[in-house]
Amino acid sequence: MKRYHNQHIVVLGMAKSGVAVAKLLHRFGAHVVVNDKKPREEAAGADELEALGIPVICGHHPDDLIHEGVALVVKNPGIPYEAPPVAKALALGIPVVTEVELAYLISQAPIIGITGSNGKTTTTTLIGLILKEAGIDSLVGGNIGTVLCSLAETARPDQLLVAELSSFQLMGTQAFKPHIGVLLNLYPAHLDYHHTMDEYLAAKLKLFANQTADDIAILPYDQPDVLAKCGEIKAATYYFSKRQPVPQGVYVDGEDIVFVGPEGERDVIMAAADLSVAHLDNALAAALVTRLAGADKQSIAKVLSTFPGVEHRMEYVATIRGVKYYNDSKATNPEAASRALQAMDEPIVWICGGLDRGVDFRELVPVIGPRVKAVVALGQTAPILLERAKEAGITRLIHVDTVEKAVLAASGEAAPGDAVLLSPACASWDMFPSFEVRGSMFKDAVHRLRTSLA
Repeated sequence: MKRYHNQHIVVLGMAKSGVAVAKLLHRFGAHVVVNDKKPREEAAGADELEALGIPVICGHHPDDLIHEGVALVVKNPGIPYEAPPVAKALALGIPVVTEVELAYLISQAPIIGITGSNGKTTTTTLIGLILKEAGIDSLVGGNIGTVLCSLAETARPDQLLVAELSSFQLMGTQAFKPHIGVLLNLYPAHLDYHHTMDEYLAAKLKLFANQTADDIAILPYDQPDVLAKCGEIKAATYYFSKRQPVPQGVYVDGEDIVFVGPEGERDVIMAAADLSVAHLDNALAAALVTRLAGADKQSIAKVLSTFPGVEHRMEYVATIRGVKYYNDSKATNPEAASRALQAMDEPIVWICGGLDRGVDFRELVPVIGPRVKAVVALGQTAPILLERAKEAGITRLIHVDTVEKAVLAASGEAAPGDAVLLSPACASWDMFPSFEVRGSMFKDAVHRLRTSLA
């Protein structure tokens, strides 16, 4: 893009998005400097960038990194705005964006953007699969899989660019505008980053900020408190609901999943009983998005009735001596864990715990009581989660310090016909680099258990 030619741009963060952005801007003729606070040996991609002639500074933030000659700062979404180079850039009036902004500016393809506290990856994956089944050419990326700007660079006008978007990514946007924007839900999360729920919501609502009447906004009808805070949205607004009819959108009507169009036209998409998706609201949102994007209802029904699930999201791992093991490591907040617990039909031995973000978990007490027979907790929040389980009437309470021990303890509590569910209700960063690592360690431990009992 000509706007970046000969511009001095600083890229903060060496994660895959930072590397992709630096290479992209370099191809556009920008003078790029990449900076990461991590030591050089942990900064994957540094050698590759330097081979292209892109300066890389690791281990610290130089005092002179940000100056009045810098035209733009592109930061890794996880870097807080209080970080010295970000704060300095903002003080100097230098735009600070995430790579999602650049992806929008260069993409020729209309964007479908999906955000929310829970269910983003599953819904994004479902949308991509349905569009493929319907013969609609699309690319899927963003917070899932491929960096969005890498896809956007080659996306064609006749394609759709489907993007999972976090609040961190959206907070760093200015002109970004999806043709279809989806807010799945909103629950307390990432408040160590956003500080308040109002700031968190404001970041999510940037999804709709630049939409016009030619665009589409999709909202959760079952969260009226969220709808009330959405303000004026200029786009055509549709809803999804698993509890009640909607003015226009998709909802569950008795035994059917029904689409209601803008003129009140009503069409049954499929039987709700045929769904294979663990969480109904994700399926409804995916059905609505793809119907509005032109998918036929047969393609929607086929994918939603055969979907095997996404790794680390209510992922079936194994059955050992009549006990089913499920990996829901992606449940990084109480609401996600609550949804997982309520989705289970079997008596549950619940493995939980992780990073302490000051959450009290009281909303889980009425969910735990009727469903959980034993709790195995680890991580910083183990004591408070065990206390909440005790309040719910659970007597089998076990505190462990590793995933391996958690699986062994859970297997000792479970009987044939039960389920062992890892659904932590917490982020992973007190013990693990990511929820993916946590989930993989859980699966490895389950497979070792199966081998030892063979």
